[in-house]
Amino acid sequence: MIGRSRRVAMPRARSLLPLFALPLLLAASDAPQPLSAKAQKELAGRTAGAPVSCVQLRRIQATRIVDETAIIYKESSRRWYVNQPDGGRCALLRPNRVLITHSNTSQLCGNDLVTIAEPTSPITYGACGLGEFVPYTK
Repeated sequence: MIGRSRRVAMPRARSLLPLFALPLLLAASDAPQPLSAKAQKELAGRTAGAPVSCVQLRRIQATRIVDETAIIYKESSRRWYVNQPDGGRCALLRPNRVLITHSNTSQLCGNDLVTIAEPTSPITYGACGLGEFVPYTK
């Protein structure tokens, strides 16, 4: 039998290990990431509440990109919502860019996509998925 390779059977339990590990890896990526130092500084003096899955668009007065890890949606001077992009960060987010929101409802929800654009031109960079909205009150 010269020139023929021999196949060795792999134990079935070992071949299934990646299938069992995948949900654990996906769950770990959904865990909330700590806010960046820049976001923490902006939220100083505010208290975090329980996360909500959606916010009413008509109540949002202003939106600000803090950095690639946080977007602040200002409902009033007292209540802000902080959204960390799905996965904890989105490299497209920069403070000098704007968000374009497309919604068929009156709400903006986690898992919705926002398009990242240049404020003074039609250039778009792509989209980021949103995460949960954490209310911060003063």
